[in-house]
Amino acid sequence: MHFAHSTKVQALQGRLQAFMDAHVYPNESTYIAQHHAQTAAGGRWQPMPISNELKARAREAGLWNLFLPHSARGAGLTNLEYAPLAEIMGAVSWASEVFNCSAPDTGNMETIDRYGTEAQKAEWLEPLLAGEIRSAFCMTEPDVASSDATNIQCRIVRDGGDYVINGTKWWSSGANDPRCAIFIVMGKTDPDGADRHRQQSMVLVPRDTPGVDIRRHIPVFGFDDAPHGHAEIVFTDVRVPVGNVLLGEGRGFEIAQGRLGPGRIHHCMRAIGMAERALEMTCKRALTRRPFGKPLADQGVMIERIAESRIQIEQSRLLVLHAAWRMDEVGNKEARRDIAAIKVAIPAMACQVIDWAIQAHGAGGVSEDFPLAYMYKTARTLRIVDGPDEVHRHQLGRLELAKYKPERPNA
Repeated sequence: MHFAHSTKVQALQGRLQAFMDAHVYPNESTYIAQHHAQTAAGGRWQPMPISNELKARAREAGLWNLFLPHSARGAGLTNLEYAPLAEIMGAVSWASEVFNCSAPDTGNMETIDRYGTEAQKAEWLEPLLAGEIRSAFCMTEPDVASSDATNIQCRIVRDGGDYVINGTKWWSSGANDPRCAIFIVMGKTDPDGADRHRQQSMVLVPRDTPGVDIRRHIPVFGFDDAPHGHAEIVFTDVRVPVGNVLLGEGRGFEIAQGRLGPGRIHHCMRAIGMAERALEMTCKRALTRRPFGKPLADQGVMIERIAESRIQIEQSRLLVLHAAWRMDEVGNKEARRDIAAIKVAIPAMACQVIDWAIQAHGAGGVSEDFPLAYMYKTARTLRIVDGPDEVHRHQLGRLELAKYKPERPNA
């Protein structure tokens, strides 16, 4: 791979960074103030007006749907080209939505674009791409180890021209948002099938379908992530047309693997942006804070932590860029070891860099006066999201061992 971004990407980086500097960073306090005002008025789960205002500006500026690779519906960027842009957006927790590049919509849009019928795309993908609605992905369940998707218990049973869905999902991110109009639900259509990877299917379920009960929102480390949120949803005799299935019965596990690969790398890209922001805050704090009569920047331990943060961020960025390049060159399946490696390494790096930033800010670091506590929550959660560290390490270790196993002699 080449280590210099193309002139096209460099131009997009410049435009995106200029937009962030002109519109997003100056409005961080506005976003918080509007959130507090809406909470006081009983509208905590409503989208912030400043976010909608900036979405219109971003679309006018041509900074819209940058994430969708190899598709005429998006910006046509490869994973490698999108990586530095996701990093820029990741510096502010809500910035990705401004450019219609936020999870889980990105993964859901890619899923419908790759696996949906033309009718499904017209009904759901087009309004998602336009930013008119939002979506949720319903796979994780409370009663099983959902890191192994073959464990899911939600049942999808065919009844004439309908599917009937029964089950409970949780951590369905975005489902609390009043703009969320469509769920992608994974369940078992053939629970007794011989191939455990062909038992599952995915279906599109409109949020307003009878029997869909958004039971509660689930806070993360005390943050409810409103207006986005993470929901527990109970599906009771929910009926949708058979035409709502994605790709076909028994293809759910296959779709999940295709969806989660890009999702994992997007998370890692944004996490590098968070780490860069945390390091910037650490440096500024170290130069201005004067405990015991001299700047924090004069303390040896602080200099060590800043240097180590820079080393870890640069290592992580190169690892992510290499994984993105591999995905573009050989496909998600062949790049699975690279994706597994970054999914372990980058959240751990971000946790460490943000933790040092919190320490540099003292008591302020764990307050909501700075974004660091929220950033740490996000980075720590990423060690579980889209598969825990242990699953990715296990996969990576097995792939590494396979290179050295002797071939079986011919019988």
